[in-house]
Amino acid sequence: MAKLTFHGGIHPYDGKDLSKDKPMKVIVPKGEMVYPLSQHIGAPAVPVVAKGDHVLTGQMIAEAGGFVSAPIYSSVSGTVKAIEPRRVVTGDMVNSIIIDNDGLFEEVEYTPHDPQEISKQEIIELIKNAGVVGMGGAGFPTHVKLSPKEPEKIDYVIANCAECEPYLTSDYRRMLEEPEKLVEGLKIILRLFDNARGILAVEDNKPDCIEILKKLTRDEERISVKALKTKYPQGAERQLIYAVTGRAINSSMLPADAGCVVDNVDTVVAIYHAVKEGKPLMNRIITVTGDAVNDPRNFYVRIGMNYKDLIEEAGGFKTEPEKVVSGGPMMGFALFDLNVPTTKTASALLCMTKDEVSAMEPSPCINCGRCVEVCPGRVVPKKLAVCAAHGDEEGFLANHGMECCECGCCSFVCPAKRQLTQSIKSMRKILLAKKKK
Repeated sequence: MAKLTFHGGIHPYDGKDLSKDKPMKVIVPKGEMVYPLSQHIGAPAVPVVAKGDHVLTGQMIAEAGGFVSAPIYSSVSGTVKAIEPRRVVTGDMVNSIIIDNDGLFEEVEYTPHDPQEISKQEIIELIKNAGVVGMGGAGFPTHVKLSPKEPEKIDYVIANCAECEPYLTSDYRRMLEEPEKLVEGLKIILRLFDNARGILAVEDNKPDCIEILKKLTRDEERISVKALKTKYPQGAERQLIYAVTGRAINSSMLPADAGCVVDNVDTVVAIYHAVKEGKPLMNRIITVTGDAVNDPRNFYVRIGMNYKDLIEEAGGFKTEPEKVVSGGPMMGFALFDLNVPTTKTASALLCMTKDEVSAMEPSPCINCGRCVEVCPGRVVPKKLAVCAAHGDEEGFLANHGMECCECGCCSFVCPAKRQLTQSIKSMRKILLAKKKK
């Protein structure tokens, strides 16, 4: 099978051997659960419960605050303790619903559906009402993504099974342990697009997953499995679409403009649960890993749990970590406090004994061009970083700064240890904020 790929990219140490061979472990949460009302791109959810209310597992506690928004469900039974600001992984204080977990896990009744017996609009409504969002990190409400203006022009529905971010293995374990749910979820999405073919795009460092998925789809005329060359950031949306279809998109386009819909593994499985079982999004798989952790592995987590509890389940720390990251080392957020809740977009907790980045001393650029060679967006990171440092918005835009996907490849290869990605990301954030005004 040909190995599909894109221009640029890097091959960092992937760290996946720490957790990839251990089966997923289900965690039973204790104590209070915290549900931030902003766990997605778009308007925050609006509480539909009040302090003192008793709630059940699977009960809606906050409704969508607009079309681009998503409801939130309790993952435990218990009593609403408060609705107040709590800190999240980005460091922001976000209005949150706090529930005292009673440990009984009393559950609402769910209504399963046969995807073949309901309409396309009913499928989208079930996904919308279940609060499904992009679980690869973006958090974009999935019902919006699955409602393009011209659904007949969608040619490909791509399940992003690349998992190119170092250390993360949650998608890998999901594909090994629950591949049927992934395939069934993809088939549900294909029900929405009559002219589309489904593609399970897997990096070739997961040959066991490729083999399993091929066996499961051998009789599926509309679904194929494609092997991707193992390279970071192979799982980035633009790079994935180009590798799989040869179609290029830029920052002003949506995947639908290239006839594609892309969803992460966990998102596709959440769609399966929402439609086939009638269950809202309440759980996800999180990788807890790093050389500071006693027992790195993947945990099946009820959303709202505290990160401290995840560390406890992983056997605690071998030694006090110098750096803790929510997500992977390339695109995650460094944490200064573990007392934050897991959310729909929480993919991993990475705990490192050494903070190698903070020990680096940036020096002047030597014009080696390595950042240009590895950039998947085909921009010149050095120029963009200079524009960002001088607040040159016009120069930044003229040098196609908005085409940066903030993958971190340029910073990774820079021999001068310059923080190129961080500078570019800051300028992009400023320009995007101005654009929204």
